[in-house]
Amino acid sequence: MSLPKPFITRAEKLGFTAPFIADVTGLDRRIPEWLAEYITNNHHGTMDWMKSTQDRRSHPQNMWTETKSAIVLGMNYGPETDPMVTLSKPELGTISVYARHRDYHELMKGRLKELAGLLARELGADVKVFVDTAPLMEKPLAAQAGLGWQGKHTNLVSRDFGSWLFIGTILTDAIIEPTAPEIDHCGSCTSCLDICPTNAFPAPYKLDARKCISYLTIEHAGPIDEELRALMGNHIYGCDDCLAVCPWNKFAQTSNEIKLQARDDLNAPRLKELVALDEQEFRKKFAGSPIKRIGWARFIRNVLYAIGNSGVSALKTSTTPYIDHSDPVLADAASWAKKRLEH
Repeated sequence: MSLPKPFITRAEKLGFTAPFIADVTGLDRRIPEWLAEYITNNHHGTMDWMKSTQDRRSHPQNMWTETKSAIVLGMNYGPETDPMVTLSKPELGTISVYARHRDYHELMKGRLKELAGLLARELGADVKVFVDTAPLMEKPLAAQAGLGWQGKHTNLVSRDFGSWLFIGTILTDAIIEPTAPEIDHCGSCTSCLDICPTNAFPAPYKLDARKCISYLTIEHAGPIDEELRALMGNHIYGCDDCLAVCPWNKFAQTSNEIKLQARDDLNAPRLKELVALDEQEFRKKFAGSPIKRIGWARFIRNVLYAIGNSGVSALKTSTTPYIDHSDPVLADAASWAKKRLEH
């Protein structure tokens, strides 16, 4: 069967791309092998949930046996300005584009639930909604459905939107006519691999999260290896380098979703102001933002590393309140940053 026209019309009005459909029985059979290799090589770092959910994650039917089709929708979050501009301004912090505005999870999930309800009524089918929070390999599904392809940096790339798409998925027990898979259009380009500050790609299409700045600033607790922290520049939450440099971004479009437009105070925040935030101020500033999830201490750790990498001697006094901090990770980060600025 085909998707009901009211579903397609409503999806567009809710800010999604056209819906793409994958027959889950036709997924690449090598996906479980790639996942197993990733975990065996410890490329997942301390993200233990990837190992504990490995079996369910390896195929949608392992999570929900009745699954027949996956409806994949993208939501464009293309930035208005070059997200790499702040990298050359060491007194500022660089925040990943997706975190410069409201948390997309809640925004998308509410809209996907509305679409899923419409689908259930129209087809009499069972449905389940996912937005990057369940053991579902959404990028391979999106590639199978035709929304884009997984580039050499392992992220989804679209011919229409470049690197800037959030992915939402509706699984259903209905058999819906699939759309054509997308092929790989990366060719000989290695821009995304070459630009990585920490050399986190051991090979094309393979990522070692333990070296990835996004993983280090968001998922990794405790101190970061000194060799790696020195390579992080002024990234304080996530990293878009491999996304932003992709040549396919020449087709990218600025998001017209008002709730996904960047906050002015997060486009080019000053490190001096961020490091002075106390816990209450941090929670207030980042209310409704994905940044709040990592907590005050981890965020300040990241800011202190950026200060240490800045070469701006005037920022040295900003490390003082943390030198003897009760949190040993913050004390270590402050001491490291101060020493860097003294040389």
